[in-house]
Amino acid sequence: MSRTDYFRDPNAPAANSVVPSVTAIVRDERGNVLLIHKTDNGLWALPGGGHDVGESIADTVVREVREETGIAVVVEDIVGLYTDPQHVMAYDDGEVRQQFSICFRARPTGGTLCTSSESKEVRWVSPTDLENLDIHPSMRLRITHGLDASRAAPYVG
Repeated sequence: MSRTDYFRDPNAPAANSVVPSVTAIVRDERGNVLLIHKTDNGLWALPGGGHDVGESIADTVVREVREETGIAVVVEDIVGLYTDPQHVMAYDDGEVRQQFSICFRARPTGGTLCTSSESKEVRWVSPTDLENLDIHPSMRLRITHGLDASRAAPYVG
């Protein structure tokens, strides 16, 4: 399924759903960030996805990171809550979803990088190389917040 992201676009379609989801800032021992090259919109992003009935939100983080990247993680803390109603994602099945994402910091504990149906490429990226990748502004905001060790409280917006 393909998707189109609309960010602060007055011509964006109206949202017709909200799905709680997660993303994760995962850094290796060298400080590199785990990123996926998404199959649905062709952009680079943090691993993550929708919350399922019957699991805790931390379980969602662990499951989604493992499914999309092959890396096992432990959740450490919250980076922020991203619920901007001016960011919607339109899917080819007619769903137009308002962003609702909780971003976490997580620590890798094992696994081997691998792709999935949602990730055509997975890699550890140096923070200095992030500017060279095609990353949606909303995702870039999460990455910036996640890399900022001086933030005392989670972002809410």
